[in-house]
Amino acid sequence: MTLKDYRDHEISGATPLAREAFERALHLHLSWRSGADLHLEKALLEAPSFTMAHVLRAYQSLCSRDVTRVRLARSAHARASTLPASHRERLHVAAVGAGLADDFEAFRALLHRVLDEYPRDVLALQVGHALDYMTGDIDGMGARIAAVLPAWSKGVPGYHAVLAMQAFSLGEVARYADAEDRGLRSLELDPSDARAHHALTHVYEMSGEVAAGQRWMRDRLAFWVDTIAATHLWWHWALFHLAQGEVGAALRLYDQHVRNTRSSDLADLIDASALLWRIKLRGVDTAGRWLELARAWTQHTEDGYCTFSDLHAMLALVGARDWTSASRLESVLLRHSRLDTRYGETTRLIGLPACRAMVAFGRGDYARATELLGTVPAFARRIGGSHAQRDLLYLTLLEAVRRLRRPARPAAA
Repeated sequence: MTLKDYRDHEISGATPLAREAFERALHLHLSWRSGADLHLEKALLEAPSFTMAHVLRAYQSLCSRDVTRVRLARSAHARASTLPASHRERLHVAAVGAGLADDFEAFRALLHRVLDEYPRDVLALQVGHALDYMTGDIDGMGARIAAVLPAWSKGVPGYHAVLAMQAFSLGEVARYADAEDRGLRSLELDPSDARAHHALTHVYEMSGEVAAGQRWMRDRLAFWVDTIAATHLWWHWALFHLAQGEVGAALRLYDQHVRNTRSSDLADLIDASALLWRIKLRGVDTAGRWLELARAWTQHTEDGYCTFSDLHAMLALVGARDWTSASRLESVLLRHSRLDTRYGETTRLIGLPACRAMVAFGRGDYARATELLGTVPAFARRIGGSHAQRDLLYLTLLEAVRRLRRPARPAAA
């Protein structure tokens, strides 16, 4: 008899022990906690032909802004493609294939098909949520979750993750009370869900409740500090300090938690650039921090995959005043902007003008920076990320306008 997962879907090639390890890996993956890889490896050692375990491994790599990591999904996809599969599993394998082919429309459509037929497929919901986040489709994100909610209840494993995803999507459309409600309900079911902690942090930040946000993070530190989202949550805490004018405290968090390990992970590099740039906008000298960060970014300046990443790479190069590397990145973007691809379009609409604006700002040409950034708002959502992350564009525009009107005064860190 074919085994079923904890949400009553058939799973091909599994054993009871492999299913248990897979479900543990899935739980950790959905909760943004460390250790999912170990349990997934255990599932595949127990059952090498476990189709959905290979699919989960592929999605772990595919849902990334790092093109090198995305390509790692190829081997898992190739293996899954050779294995026995149910209709649902075949849709997943096809969705991974579409993602690897950079066909995000087909990728999204296939995930919709899975959820239309299997609304409790929490992995399809998670991957669709990640895709919506990366492409800035906030409306689609909310609609996707709303469509499957009637099929879910407290007794279904993974419901905490569904509520955490909904909390984030509601926060992005400024429904803060509803977002807080869903986030807290998620944590009632699973206090260790780091995604829910992150969503509630967004609520406090976007609603301007700085003191409450800091208390929330401090009181719940033990639940999020040892997670894959830890660096990003330290970044959020630093933003709370900046909101209160505590630049020195924000820089200490940068040194002690955001950039303490000199991580080469793309998400960590993005957080570091975003935080240092916000501090730079305040006229603060960040010493040699930009030089180290710019060196770490050099391995990604020719990725040609993610406009959101390109922007943060340019911030580091401009911050370090590495005009040679900045010019090289601009040339890469110009070349890609001529392509009729997903990435070519976002580069043309946002990446190239935004990066040129950052160069102009760094060189003190605030009129040019203002002109270029003025073309971006209509398309800014297309680069993905959250409102809190994309605010960097608007903060730079506001500071460029301010400096046009009166020169900036150096501030003390």
